[in-house]
Amino acid sequence: MSKPFSLRNTITDFLLTVAGAALASFALKGFLVPNHFFDGGVTGISLLVHEIFHFNLGVLMVLFNIPFVIISYFTVNKKFALKTLIAVIILGITLNLMPTVALTKDKLLISIFGGAFLGTGVGLVMRTGAALDGIEVLALYTLKRTSFTIAEIILGLNIIIFSIAGVYFGIEVVLYSTLTYFVATRTINYVSEGIQSYTGVTIISSKSQELKSELVNKLGRGITVYKGERGFLPGQFDVHEDCDILFTVITRLELRSLTNVVEQIDENAFIYANTIKEAKGGILKRIHHH
Repeated sequence: MSKPFSLRNTITDFLLTVAGAALASFALKGFLVPNHFFDGGVTGISLLVHEIFHFNLGVLMVLFNIPFVIISYFTVNKKFALKTLIAVIILGITLNLMPTVALTKDKLLISIFGGAFLGTGVGLVMRTGAALDGIEVLALYTLKRTSFTIAEIILGLNIIIFSIAGVYFGIEVVLYSTLTYFVATRTINYVSEGIQSYTGVTIISSKSQELKSELVNKLGRGITVYKGERGFLPGQFDVHEDCDILFTVITRLELRSLTNVVEQIDENAFIYANTIKEAKGGILKRIHHH
């Protein structure tokens, strides 16, 4: 019974990869390339070399990503490397098949929509467990050998790319390209994590018993209860009491509903939330009562 399910997942991943590569190619050929805009990472390097030396962009994207595919084979896993290689090859093919047509000359529209389409394409591929840009693989590889974080490494590499672009094409192009990169990055996060990305919420309240009932029975969430102490305020350090600290995981769309419920019961409750990159098991989906 597992083979049909695996085949379905494989087909779905392939279709998402093709769709992602096509959208990324559309962004590059319809917005960035004809207007001499850039992006960060391997895409930015490929665009830079394409603009300076006029080499084939599709070939450059494949060639520049191959070293990172090899690195990912050893630093991530074989499956990721294979899927990334397939995605990059499909991107190279779609870039060669798609004509270069400037859809707009408005620089702000190019930055926003070019970045959005590019980010959507990259994000769709990331949902399959692959990548269209090897810069994060390089950052992960470098992370193990330096004291820098992945974000710092990627930022440093992109500063180099945009600095070279600034020398050849001017500061205005770099500024708009930075906006393109920002839009693409935000879109990638949204598409790859999805609208159902999870948020962990911690609640400290003197009315924890009422809150437990509301969270479980009204919002349909599972909760975890930690035993703690509340109080220890400035000037009242000796005033404290035992309390239950409630923790639950919700989707970000439910955060407003949860805070409303908590405020109705205890407007002085202390609430803080943090993003959760991945979660499984337990009661993650809201229970719908029929």
